Amino acid sequence: MKILAAVLPSHDAPFEIRELEIADPRPGEVLVRIVGVGMCHTDLLARIPGVPFASPIVLGHEGSGIVERVGEGVTKVAPGDKVVLSYASCGKCMHCETGLPQYCELFGALNFMGSRLDGSAPLSGCDGSPMGCCWFGQSSFATHAMATERNVVKVMADDVRLEILGPLGCGFQTGAGAVVNSLGARPGTSIVIYGAGAVGLAGLMAAKIVGCGTVVAVDLHENRLSLAKELGATHTINAKTTPDVTAEVRAITGGGTQYALDTTGVPAVLRGAVDALRPTGTLAVVGVVMGDISFSSSGFLDGKTIKGVIEGDAYPAEFIPKMIEWHRRGTFPIERLVKTYRLDEINQAQHDSESGVTIKPVFVL
Repeated sequence: MKILAAVLPSHDAPFEIRELEIADPRPGEVLVRIVGVGMCHTDLLARIPGVPFASPIVLGHEGSGIVERVGEGVTKVAPGDKVVLSYASCGKCMHCETGLPQYCELFGALNFMGSRLDGSAPLSGCDGSPMGCCWFGQSSFATHAMATERNVVKVMADDVRLEILGPLGCGFQTGAGAVVNSLGARPGTSIVIYGAGAVGLAGLMAAKIVGCGTVVAVDLHENRLSLAKELGATHTINAKTTPDVTAEVRAITGGGTQYALDTTGVPAVLRGAVDALRPTGTLAVVGVVMGDISFSSSGFLDGKTIKGVIEGDAYPAEFIPKMIEWHRRGTFPIERLVKTYRLDEINQAQHDSESGVTIKPVFVL
């Protein structure tokens, strides 16, 4: 079947809209007609020179849509079902079997390799040329995506906008899950969110939902800090104009924060976030850290913890419906973070995201 997709020809080239061929679903696979798909910073890892990703490739891993066809053995969903697509996992390793599929032993191969595990691919050029795909088990920068029964989550609610739900499968899940699952934030405690982008603001909204008393947002962009305040931040810090962010956090939280969430991956920010923790405080790190980072050993002698987090330690089949219910109740207003684009506006959307103009680009198809 012919589809349209946004193809990244190489790491330094603009996206191109191309007509491609998508195969019929194999056993366990689910063909989804995409109605909306978010752009996440993880999609742009393929732009880093030297990173060994397949090219050309179709990216996109925050898809939502309607099931069109299912492969043999699929019982979880049926044609016509509304779904959100999340990350891929094997379902057989120790981590998958114990409810931690985000740490699947085959996570890298299933989500980044650019093909199925056997080396085949459901996408190809109309001339039969190879096309990298299966990005996070979906490659949803397209009118249709091939997912699997394991990484689709059925949407039961009829009163939600399906086209903006895709980011629940990664970015929003990562931020909210880090606060709820990884940190286990408790009512009345303090938390600092470093980076008020899509992941950070999802974490901020989750912090309000669980009842954190002091919620501090740190960012470089005043427009994002203003939105953070509207979404429930009790305090905001502009790191560009504040001489000592760590000292400011300590002053706001009465000596240090109990919890912190870093979405930036910037080593200097991470060091400051550790220094701003109170004794027994915990920092969850979800941002991809580029380069080495060092900490003073004395900073950990009072019970501080740094925890690396993938996908918000969330089990999508359970956590995505939870976020949808929050959204229906009005406590998780993801629409405030979203700006919609056409798929052929993908290069502009990337620019707007990287410049800070747009928090979460979502392509509506």
